[in-house]
Amino acid sequence: MRDLMASLQYVDDFLIYLGLALALLAVFVWVYDRITPYRELELIRSGNTAAAIAYAGAIIGLALPLASAVAHSVNPVDMVIWGVLALAVQVLVYFLVRRLVPQLNDSISENKAAPAVLLAAISVAVGILNAACLTY
Repeated sequence: MRDLMASLQYVDDFLIYLGLALALLAVFVWVYDRITPYRELELIRSGNTAAAIAYAGAIIGLALPLASAVAHSVNPVDMVIWGVLALAVQVLVYFLVRRLVPQLNDSISENKAAPAVLLAAISVAVGILNAACLTY
């Protein structure tokens, strides 16, 4: 019984970090949906594969550094600060890829997968690098 209690003593910390990480992920999804001229979820619901690819890459690209922030932060405030920075980096990635591929927005709306795959790949790659940078 003592082992069980020892294992459960940190459940509150787990719930705090999980709640904050999910809240940051939800904020990112909301922000990302607002900065793009198309509505990802509407496109995905209508079967647009390109939108799903791009959206999935962006979400994974944020989840990676969020996981690193949870694992390496010294307290929940520290985790939120680094999580917000990771969110900003992923928003920046979208704008940079949009400059690199000017037809990106139209291509995703038209369900053209190639630009969406590029956006997803860059989002995940930057997310991995961002996560590695958060191992302080």
